[in-house]
Amino acid sequence: MAGIDHVAARSVNPTAEVARSGTGLGWAGWAGIAGPVLFTITFLSLELVRGADFDPVQLPVSALEAGRYGWVQQLNFAVFGALTIVFAVGLHAGLRASRWGVAGPALFGLSGAALVGAAVFPLEMDAVGEVYDPGGHSVAGFLFFLASALALVILSRRVAADPAWSRLAGWALAAGLACLVGFVVMGSLVIPEDAPLHDWAGTGQRAIILLALFPARVALGIQLLRTARSGRRG
Repeated sequence: MAGIDHVAARSVNPTAEVARSGTGLGWAGWAGIAGPVLFTITFLSLELVRGADFDPVQLPVSALEAGRYGWVQQLNFAVFGALTIVFAVGLHAGLRASRWGVAGPALFGLSGAALVGAAVFPLEMDAVGEVYDPGGHSVAGFLFFLASALALVILSRRVAADPAWSRLAGWALAAGLACLVGFVVMGSLVIPEDAPLHDWAGTGQRAIILLALFPARVALGIQLLRTARSGRRG
């Protein structure tokens, strides 16, 4: 009976078994690296193509969904979201298990779902060329930035407890706190139309993702690849 129970337990969740395999962790590691890199290359390329009709200092990345080639940025969000979810699953499998350890990866998964939401509910442009949210996109953006920041802060404790990952703990914590500060500053001093720094919304958003969030995510993805190659898993 014990043998049967053991076999049954192993067959209950084949997805988890795949995620814990070296190959599965490797794919998740590459997803963690490729997601931010491809997303950045795509939106920067779109900004170049859009030229003078797009102001990256004032407009957030999401505004690329409105106007010419908006579908490309929608696809960019969707692909980044899918890669983020894959990364989150692998991250949970690759780190040493801990009580409530699922919280950090789960928040990364939520941020991935929010990116998909940003694709499903795109910003649009009205008849006079003003970008607006017809509904849903602002919620997706709120969830992405808050979940990403909290994910790094919470995950830093689990990273610190794993000897193979511990050197990244301080980086993850610092990046998460920087993202949280940026989230508060953007929400109070930048995003509202009457905010004093509203005309710098694009610069503020890009500073958060390019200087804090994305480098930390890529570093975690690289470590996940190393974990997959070493064969050590949580």
